[in-house]
Amino acid sequence: MTASQGASNQETNQNRNLKLVLICLALAVLTIIVFSPVKDSGFIGFDDNLYVYENAYVQSGLNWNSIGQAFSSELAKVGHWHPITWLSLMLDYSIFGLNPQGFHLINLLFHVMNAILLFLILCRMTKALWPSAFVAVLFAIHPLHVESVAWIVERKDVLSTFFWMLTLGAYSYYVERQTFRRYVFVVLFFILGLMSKPMLVTLPFVLLLLDFWPLQRFSEGKPNQKIQAEVLKPAVSGKQKKKSKKKDAVKEIFEAKKTVHPEFKWSLIYPLLLEKVPLFALAILSSIVTYIAAHSAGAVHSKAIPSFVRIGNAFISYAAYIGKMILPMNLAVLYPHPGEVMLWQVIGSVFLLIAITFAVFRMVKQFPYLATGWLWYLGTLVPVIGIVQAGSQAMADRYTYIPLIGLFIIVAWGVPDLLRKWNYRKEILLALTALSILCFSIMTWIQVGYWRNSITLFDHTLRVTDGNYRIYNMRGIAYADLGNYKQAIEDYSRAIEIEPGYPEAYYNRGKDYADLGNHKQAIEDYSRAIKVKPDYAMAYNNRGNTLVNLGNYKQAIEDYSRAIEIKPDYPDAYFNRGNAYVYLGNYKQAIEDYSRAIKIKPDYTGAYKNRGIAYARFGNETLAVSDLKTAAKLGDESVKKYLRSRGISW
Repeated sequence: MTASQGASNQETNQNRNLKLVLICLALAVLTIIVFSPVKDSGFIGFDDNLYVYENAYVQSGLNWNSIGQAFSSELAKVGHWHPITWLSLMLDYSIFGLNPQGFHLINLLFHVMNAILLFLILCRMTKALWPSAFVAVLFAIHPLHVESVAWIVERKDVLSTFFWMLTLGAYSYYVERQTFRRYVFVVLFFILGLMSKPMLVTLPFVLLLLDFWPLQRFSEGKPNQKIQAEVLKPAVSGKQKKKSKKKDAVKEIFEAKKTVHPEFKWSLIYPLLLEKVPLFALAILSSIVTYIAAHSAGAVHSKAIPSFVRIGNAFISYAAYIGKMILPMNLAVLYPHPGEVMLWQVIGSVFLLIAITFAVFRMVKQFPYLATGWLWYLGTLVPVIGIVQAGSQAMADRYTYIPLIGLFIIVAWGVPDLLRKWNYRKEILLALTALSILCFSIMTWIQVGYWRNSITLFDHTLRVTDGNYRIYNMRGIAYADLGNYKQAIEDYSRAIEIEPGYPEAYYNRGKDYADLGNHKQAIEDYSRAIKVKPDYAMAYNNRGNTLVNLGNYKQAIEDYSRAIEIKPDYPDAYFNRGNAYVYLGNYKQAIEDYSRAIKIKPDYTGAYKNRGIAYARFGNETLAVSDLKTAAKLGDESVKKYLRSRGISW
C-alpha cells in the first residue's frame, strides 16, 4: 500500500467515524424531543403502585437488605423474578425519592442508549451505515414503543433490552476473534438481561439468525458476492481482421455479474449450535423460574381460556402487530382478551403468516436479510404471544419492543432493493424516510401525552377499545384516589355491567361505599365479591372492618379469621382482628394478634402502637412503653406527642 493510499484510507475512516458520531447525536436528540412530554407524566394506577409507590422494599432504597430482597421470592410474588430491575428501581428511589420524573428520565435514558447501541451493532455487523441508522430511528420513535418507555413498570423492558444490545455487541466482538474471554462477556450480559426480564430467552435463537445474516457463518462462501469478469477479445486470424475492418466494428467491454450462493454445510453449522448450548441452558432455566413465579403469583390464566382460543389469538396477534407497525392507531394500555376468536380472523392470519414465510424462503438466497428479519419477529414474540396466557390482555404494545426490530430490518434493507431499478431512487428513498420519521414522531409525541396520569391514559384506552371492564375498574380506583367517589362508583358499576363475574369491581365499589358511610351497601358488595371469588381474603378483611363500624365485633372476627385462613401471612387481618378483640375487652388475644402482625411486618407502626395500648390496659406498663417508643421511632406523630407529655424520650 502506498503512502497516498494509506492517507486516503485514514481519511475515509475519519469521515465514517464522524458520520457515526453525528448519527448517534441525531438519534439521541430526536428521541428526547419525541418523548419529551414524559417529563410531565406521573405514576400510573396500573401496577406502578406494586412496583414503586406502594412497595416498601423499593422505598427502602438501595442498601444491603434491599439487595437481598431483590433476589428473594417475596418480590417475585408480583409475577416475575427480575432482581436487576428491582435493584434499578431501588436505586432510582435512593436518588429521586417518589418523584416520578426521575423514574421516567431513567426509562428514557435507557431507551436512547438502546437505539444508539442498535445502530452501532447493526452497522458493525452489516457495514451498511444508512440502513442500520433507519432501523435504529424506527426503533427509537415508533409509537408501539411508547408503552415500554412511558410506563415506569416497564423499566424491565428498556433495561433488559439494554443488556440484549450489549450481548449482541459482545457476540459480534466474539465472532471476530473467538476466545473464551470474549465469550464470557456474551454469557455475562445475557444473564444480566434474563435477570432484568425473562423475555430474553429467545436471544440464543436470534444469535443463530445473525450467524446466517449478516455474519455469514453458515457457509464458506459469502452471499451476494459480486464477481466481475472481463470478457476478453479472442485472438483472430489475419483474414478475420480484414473482415472486421470492412465492418463498422464497435469495441465493447462486457461485464458479467454472478451471484455466488452460499453452500451450507453441517460441519459449519454444528459448531454454531454447540457454542450456544450454555445460552440455551440459561434460557431454559430462566423459563422454568419465570413460570413458577408467575404461577405462584396467580398471573397464569391458561386454564381459564381454552387452548384453541389461545392459539387462535396468537396467530391473530402476529398479524395485528404487523398492522400496528404499519399504521399505529388506537393504541391502548390494555387490549381486553375476547375469550373467543373469530374463525375467519384465525384463518386469514394463518394464511398471511404462511404466505410471508413462503415468500421469504423463496427469496432467502438472494435476500438473506428477509429470513433473519422475519424469523427474528416470529421467534422473539413466542414467549409473550399468549399460548401460555399470562395476564388478562389479548396482546400488548410493550411486547413488540424487541420483535419489531426484525421487521424494521426487512424494511430498511428491502425497500432499497425493491426500488433498485426505479428512476430517482435516492430521492424517493429520502422522501419516504423523511415522511415516515415525521409521521411516527408526531404520533409518538401524541401517544406519550396520554400517559400524563391515570385518568388521561384510561380515558384514551376506553375510547379506543370496547368492553374494557378492567380499565373501567382501574379508572374507578383513580377517581377514588382523587376523592371523586361518585364517578368511581359509576365506573365500578359499568365494569360489573360488562362483566358481572368480576370480583375486584364489587370489592372496590364496596370500599367506596364504606368510605361514604353506606355500610349496608358496602357489605352487600363485599359479599358479592366473596361469592364470585370464595378465597378473596381482602374482601373478608374489609367486610370485617365494615362490621366493626356497625358494632358487630364477633361476626367481624369470623371474617378476619377466614381471611387469615386463606392468607396466613396477611398482617392487616391480624391487626384488624386484634382491634376487634380490644373492643370486646379480650386484650390477651389482641396482643397475640398484634404480635403476629409485627412478626410478618416488622415495621408495622400501627401494630406496635395498638399493642402498646393493649399492654397498658392489660396492666403491663413496661411493655406498653417499649412498644410506644418503637412506634415513635417508626414515625407515629401522635405517639411522639403522648410520650413527650409524659416526659418519656425514645
